[in-house]
Amino acid sequence: MTRRRILVTDGGQRSALAVVRSLGRAGHTVFVCAPRTPSIAGDSRHAIAQATVADALLAPEQFVSDVQSRIEQWRIDMVIPITEASLLALLPVRERLGVTIPFPNATTFRAAADKGALLAAAPSVGIAVPQQLVLRAADDMRGIDPSLLDFPVVLKPSRSVGEHDGHRVAMGVRHAANADELRHTVRELSAAAFPLLVQQRIVGPGTGVFLLIWDGRLIASFAHRRLREKPPSGGVSVYSESIAADPELVERSTRLLQSLGWNGVAMVEYKRDARTGTAYLMEVNGRFWGSLQLAIDAGVDFPALLVAAASGESPAPVTTYRVGVRSRWWWGEVDHLLARWRGNARTRALPAGAPSRLRATLAFLTFWHPHDRSDVFRLGDVRPFVRETIEWLHRR
Repeated sequence: MTRRRILVTDGGQRSALAVVRSLGRAGHTVFVCAPRTPSIAGDSRHAIAQATVADALLAPEQFVSDVQSRIEQWRIDMVIPITEASLLALLPVRERLGVTIPFPNATTFRAAADKGALLAAAPSVGIAVPQQLVLRAADDMRGIDPSLLDFPVVLKPSRSVGEHDGHRVAMGVRHAANADELRHTVRELSAAAFPLLVQQRIVGPGTGVFLLIWDGRLIASFAHRRLREKPPSGGVSVYSESIAADPELVERSTRLLQSLGWNGVAMVEYKRDARTGTAYLMEVNGRFWGSLQLAIDAGVDFPALLVAAASGESPAPVTTYRVGVRSRWWWGEVDHLLARWRGNARTRALPAGAPSRLRATLAFLTFWHPHDRSDVFRLGDVRPFVRETIEWLHRR
């Protein structure tokens, strides 16, 4: 194995912590940077050092300059960006940085991040997509007959990181229960939210198909099911479970990524319709995902495999793993429960059939399941959980 000096960005992310732990255990020398330090990943015993850098979303040019300084200071030979903003900043300048960034080129990454273009291409490889229409600007709403839409609908910016007037903005998902809410929400959105997808809402469990493709070869695959999310209407997973990967979804997801010329890790996210069982494509996250630790605990060590592949090795494919392993993000679970108690089903845009507040509370109070693993807390590496707890309390 080639041992690397690796810089992991965005140390405040849980996925960064999972990467640091994985690569430290694999024998690599791991460093961390983040807009705010100390960070949960930087506080891991597997991190050699951590440093503060500019926010990649708010100041991408300064972020690149700061990362370059850390590369020179720490003699880094590989950088693993964690967030979309960091990838958007670093991929176009990787030649100047002179290090390995084990992700596709900037053009390919942007293509995968464009939900509108991706959903248009998905049917060609047999992947189902929700019914939707695209608003190029807020004024396009005038030409839409809301009676033709099947409410409730989901409003998704085509890109999770929007750009307008030279600035990048993190964009979120909104919901509309009727035509009036749709008009009001569209008027509220900034120009960076467009093109905007007005999409049929699929009610059912979220499923993620995680893949590592290198030089056109599938090296690793994994699947999980979201049990609870933050916000409760749909978002990041706070409690999830490893499931047997649907061979057809894996094959079609692989073909979709290969059609883009993908190189690296990606999560292909689906919603499986509770009525029909059809899996509908939601988006592709071309980066390490929040529930990465679950995959590692179940037996698919994506970070170590990615570094091995990017180092010229030929790791044996990993497509089998333990099914039924569960991962619980404690403070995310607390936020999920607080959100349930601070709003009703309508204000929280909960789907039909969502658990009541009482059921959500009882589920939270089930502190232990025989297959549970904590996402952040580990007895042999406690400081990240302490750091996260301090930060959570400061936000209250």
